[in-house]
This record gives sequence, C-alpha cells and structure tokens, in this order.
Amino acid sequence: MYIKRHAENTVSQLSKMFGAVLVAGPRQVGKTTMLERLTDNCSQASLDDPIIRASAIEESGTFFKDNPPPVFVDEIQKAPALFEQIKLLLDKSRKKGQFYMCGSQQFKMMKGVSESLAGRIGLLTLLGLSLREMNDTAFDRPFIPTDDYFSERKEQLKAIEYDNVWETIHRGSMPELYENPDFDWQMFYGAYVRTYIERDVRELSEIGDTVKFTKFMVAAAASTGQLLNLASLARDVGISQPTAERWLSILVASNIVFLLSPYSNNITKRAIKTPKLYFLDTGLAAYLTKWNTPDVLKSGAMAGAFFESFVISEIIKSYYNKGILEPPLYFYRDKDMNEIDLIIEENDTLYPLEMKKHADPTKKDINAFAILDKIPNIQRGQGGVICLYDRLITLKGDDKIIPVSYL
Repeated sequence: MYIKRHAENTVSQLSKMFGAVLVAGPRQVGKTTMLERLTDNCSQASLDDPIIRASAIEESGTFFKDNPPPVFVDEIQKAPALFEQIKLLLDKSRKKGQFYMCGSQQFKMMKGVSESLAGRIGLLTLLGLSLREMNDTAFDRPFIPTDDYFSERKEQLKAIEYDNVWETIHRGSMPELYENPDFDWQMFYGAYVRTYIERDVRELSEIGDTVKFTKFMVAAAASTGQLLNLASLARDVGISQPTAERWLSILVASNIVFLLSPYSNNITKRAIKTPKLYFLDTGLAAYLTKWNTPDVLKSGAMAGAFFESFVISEIIKSYYNKGILEPPLYFYRDKDMNEIDLIIEENDTLYPLEMKKHADPTKKDINAFAILDKIPNIQRGQGGVICLYDRLITLKGDDKIIPVSYL
C-alpha cells in the first residue's frame, strides 16, 4: 500500500523549474519509492548496484549515454563525479526535469552539488511520514499558529486519540513500520542502526570504533529536546570533544538529528547561543534509549522530551515537504532561564509556542512569551501551547491551546 507523500507536489513543481531535482533524507523514509512513482516514464539507475556504481564512478563521461535523461539515479552520493556530467548535459540542453536523484546525505555533504549544480537543481529534504500523511490529509501548508491557518486546517481535521499519539511517537515515522503493524519494532530499528552505521556512516567518515559510535547515538538520543552539550556527550562515550563534534555532524548530515538554533538579535544579549538537539524520528530515539513500549515511554522521565521532539519534527516536516530547506524555526532561552520552546519567524513577526505533554495547559505556561514584546522592531504574533487537549480554544488574548491534530 503506497501512502501519498505531500512532497510529491513539490517535486513536480521543482521539475518544471529546474533541470535536476535532488531529494535527500534519512535511510528508508521512502525517497526511492516516491521518486520511482513520479518518474515511471524515465530510465532508472540505482548506484546500490555494484556494477552500475562502478560504471558511474569509472566511466562517468558515458554513464548518461547508457542511462539517457530523463533519468532517475538512486543513491547519487556514491558517485559524485556524475554531478559534473549532469551540469554539462543541462548546460547543453537547457531542458527542465531531466535528472531526478536521491541520496541519504544532506546536500551540503554531497560533493559537487553546490559547486556544479548551483542554479540548475531543485532541492528537497524528505523525512518519515507526517501525521497528516498517516491520516490521509491533503492539507499541506507549513504550520504557523494564526487564525487563518487554524480555520483552513479545521476543514480537514481528524481527531487523534491520546493513546494513538503515544503509539505513533513510540513506533516512529518509518513508512515500512507504519504500513506493516505486525513488523517487530525492535528488530526493525536494530537492523536500521546496523545498516545506517555500515553504509551511511562509513561513507561519510572513517569511523574505526562502531561500538563507540553506537554509544554516541544512544547518548545523543538520551539528549533529545535538550541543549547541546558536546563535552557531556564526549564524556559519556569516552571520546574526545573534537570526535564528538565530528560524529554529531554525521548525525546531522544524514538527517537523523536536527539542531534547532537559538533566536537572537543584537538586542537579546542575554540569550544563550547553544542550539537544542532533536532526534527527527522518535521511534529510533525510543529504540536507542530502550523505552520498549508506548506505555513505559508516556509515563517515563523522558516523556516531555519525546513529546517535544515529536512536535518539532512534525512542524519541520510541514516546511520540508513544501521545499523550504531551512525552516524559520528557533527557540529562546536566556541567562535568567526564561524559555520559549519554539519561535516561528515570518515577516518580522515572531510566533511563540510551548509544547506540553499534558492536556490541561494554564496561562503560566506562556508567561515567557512576554519577553518577545521587549524586542524592538519585532512584532509578536499569535502563539499557544501545543498539547494533548482535544479542542482548539483561547488560553489568553491571542494565544491558544492547540491540539496535536492541528499540526
């Protein structure tokens, strides 16, 4: 059973604007499946096949004679020399929608994308299934807590049961796990971590000690929703801080981890400058940190951090699926410990949001929003608390209680 992806429309749009389209994202989130459906009239070549990969690396000049455009090349990062050939062919033909590619690394890590194809390539990041996709909802606007957004979203709303939310947070967003409820969660993620380390990680860096790298992933998963503390991660695993920094950049480059930047401008001198770390797939984070059932997770010490990671990931997906590569998302924390979980910035307006795993938020939960009113030349927009309450209602002024189903 194929689940329609919201990013499909964006890929179609990009293919009309650019000669090449590249979809990046973590392993097994459905990049290949989506592009195979969208390019069923094109020739296709997977660089996972060792013979095709050898041809792409050793005979890059003739590779596209054997695989003429329009063509879909899977796992493109395995043969970076192809980017130069794509540039030459596009400069000659000037046609749109000639090359479709996907890979499991961020664009900036793929040697050749920025140098060879600037201005010629449309880029998109695909993550696991969103709640909207799981609920077969066509609504695909990026999340922003405005009345306009809420009234549009309400037209396609599907209520989500409390226990179902925790089931989804625990099971994660991998399409294969979602489509096959009988698949063993532990076995799936065990194989996933092994494959990820053996293939993607070794490709990105010389990792000598895979046991320590796995430990590093576990330590990072245990820090989801927290300020990044590289010294602590390094200490937990028994590695140097430069190694921890390099290993973290691998998790970021392969879209396993997202670093949320702190909001700051020249006025907010007391704001801290350290990013927050989020695992983008809560199922993978739960596996690594050994929360083995939804019930244990929802009543455990990390429930709040997992709920926050889940909401942040859903909001990121709503931007990525529309082709927005760098969503305007931040958090705020200052030296007086005032904190706002998420700030969305649009047109010099800041929209503040809190995430609470309970279903009974109070006005106290949004006290920190007042800090934004003190920043000159910035307007504060509507905000709210995203939580497990089941109705959208006003909490105070323009700020609302926002059910998860409105994401």
